[in-house]
Amino acid sequence: MTCVSEFCANAIAHTATGNGGVFTVEVDRPRDGVARVAVTDDGGASVPVPGALDLMAEGGRGLAMVAACTSRWGYTDACPGRTVWAESCWPVGVPSPGRAARRPIRFRGLRPPIRPGHRRDTAPGSDSGDPGGGAA
Repeated sequence: MTCVSEFCANAIAHTATGNGGVFTVEVDRPRDGVARVAVTDDGGASVPVPGALDLMAEGGRGLAMVAACTSRWGYTDACPGRTVWAESCWPVGVPSPGRAARRPIRFRGLRPPIRPGHRRDTAPGSDSGDPGGGAA
């Protein structure tokens, strides 16, 4: 999200997109363990580069943050305009020869904290305030 937000804000602030143009956001998973985001805008006079480190400046840190929290990032000319992209990678298990790949583990959402006066084993959706599970 940080990368897309930064790329979109830069498209509006630093390119012709900010003067009534448009930009396109693409999200892709080109292969296992890699997520890629890209923003194509109307292009500008300068190429995207991280700003000089000035701790007192109000801006100029966005692309440095993108570089710090992604595996790689860059830009390419689009016709017309320019595309700025970033990729994030994570480890992917590789099965041994002759063994089937393991299915990915799917995590369910975290359980909400137990509120005072409620037990964890109450029926889902019962919010009667009765610690016994809401039975009448």
